[in-house]
Amino acid sequence: MPTFDNKQIKEIAEQLDCGFRAYYHNITGELIFVPNPDEFEPDTSAWSAEFQKLEDDQSCYYEIERMSSSNIFQVMADYTEQLANPNLKAELLNALNKKKPFREFKQIIDNAGNFRQEWFDFKNESYYHWIAKQLRDSNNETNDNESSQPEIG
Repeated sequence: MPTFDNKQIKEIAEQLDCGFRAYYHNITGELIFVPNPDEFEPDTSAWSAEFQKLEDDQSCYYEIERMSSSNIFQVMADYTEQLANPNLKAELLNALNKKKPFREFKQIIDNAGNFRQEWFDFKNESYYHWIAKQLRDSNNETNDNESSQPEIG
């Protein structure tokens, strides 16, 4: 049963956040990252070996899901709610209630000085927990089904 350390979970979160798809081999724990076709141009030839591994051994690779837009929106809302700066908090709450909240939030946070890095840290930690929960849940399913899935180390 594969075990994933904090560094690997962080890597998975970073790759997913950058628009890649993440897979792990349910016996060896090997991680594979490939471009998400919804995020990248069609030329994925640089990842042909990874795609071939996934195709050759489909039943042994488990995909780790990225956060949905609604999950990311919730992370943005959670970050905003915990802010101690009332002006920035009001601006971000207003942005989240506009027609294009992701763009509005990004525009404000990109110009918010040290809060920008604080936001990235908050988002990265949220993504880390998202991945860790998936791995735990898949491990629990495995225990119920008696097949190999990951452990978080």
